[in-house]
Amino acid sequence: MVDSTRTEPVAQADEAPVPTGVQLTTLDERFREDPYPVLDELREREPIHKDEILHRYVLTRHDDVKAVVHDRSLSVDPFNASPGTFEEMFMRGQAEESARSMLFSDPPYHTRLRGLVSKAFSAKAVEAMAPRIQQIVDSLLDAVEGQPSFDLVSSFSAPLPTIVIAEMLGVDPEDRDDFKRWSDDGVLGFNPLISEEEKARMQASGEAMAQYLLRAVTERRERPRNDLITSLVQVEEEGQRLTDQEIVTMCALLLAAGNVTTTDLIGNGVLALLRNPEELRKLQADPSLIKNAVEEMLRYDSPVTQTGRIPLQDMEVAGCPVAKGESLNPQLSAANHDPAVYPEPHRFDITREDTHHHSFGGGVHYCLGAPLARLEAQIAIGTLVRRFPSMRLGDEPVEWKNIPSFRGVQRLIVYV
Repeated sequence: MVDSTRTEPVAQADEAPVPTGVQLTTLDERFREDPYPVLDELREREPIHKDEILHRYVLTRHDDVKAVVHDRSLSVDPFNASPGTFEEMFMRGQAEESARSMLFSDPPYHTRLRGLVSKAFSAKAVEAMAPRIQQIVDSLLDAVEGQPSFDLVSSFSAPLPTIVIAEMLGVDPEDRDDFKRWSDDGVLGFNPLISEEEKARMQASGEAMAQYLLRAVTERRERPRNDLITSLVQVEEEGQRLTDQEIVTMCALLLAAGNVTTTDLIGNGVLALLRNPEELRKLQADPSLIKNAVEEMLRYDSPVTQTGRIPLQDMEVAGCPVAKGESLNPQLSAANHDPAVYPEPHRFDITREDTHHHSFGGGVHYCLGAPLARLEAQIAIGTLVRRFPSMRLGDEPVEWKNIPSFRGVQRLIVYV
């Protein structure tokens, strides 16, 4: 649907149709390899696009995305979506646990859950973890020292967040590989064309993780430890406590969100540096740039590419009428590359003055783990470029994950 507020000419009849449906997901090879030209075309021609195939309204302009993700009148609960819409068909299955996840709940239930767990992810609590994160980073890099090359993902960016969040929760070290596999399988549900085999794998992993966590919760009630599961068992605020099922759902969300997205942040960020060697040299010459560099990495190639909202009443969005229960699909990656806001948006610049972005969402659903993701990336990437000053890409092709709603490298061979 063409935005009624646009002033540029409407596309001529002989022009190719705008990208839509699967063409706007990683299931399409062109989009998977480089989504930004596709999103640019959509933003230019139909900034609010009615996707008749996946039954959603796709938003690509910065200000429209910002307005939607900060609008408290909109819902994230797929059970508020109308039958046949994207959220109802594809996201409801992600929210059908007996205890609803923060990811798919609205206030006041969302407010209660977030309030009970937020202390563990405060800036002060996360900063206290810096020495341990540095130890884990050093250990992982020690393991590849002396090798001519290694896969950054399997050797470094994937195990780091797995170890960090597993230690926070109190997961036994010998069980970390299971948790990584369960977490990776958990995001398969974001694929609107998930196969029956993938669905079965996702469900089996979800059940295995839930049973493990439920046993852990029971054990912590009897024998408390100094870990996050124990904190969630014991936390109480104004007489409110978490049920066992709520704790299990919360831990599963933290594991999946912490593992997948931070892995992709580190992988995408290192790839951006290696493809822009002048920026890599800037960072090596001035390590204090790491904080700004990580924000630019988040803007330039966001690990989370989109989010969803559902109107609870008929409304107008970006000049377009949208009915109650429809699916709004703000494209975070597109917003981060809007030339109306960012000069030369496709240029990677770690000294960019304005690196604000939408990669952690916004409003009441702003990513709870953002401080931890930022800290892990700063320590991981800062240490990596210091220890391997000659790091470079080889001739091996970069392999991208095929998971809609997320963007990250599957395999990244670096030479040191």
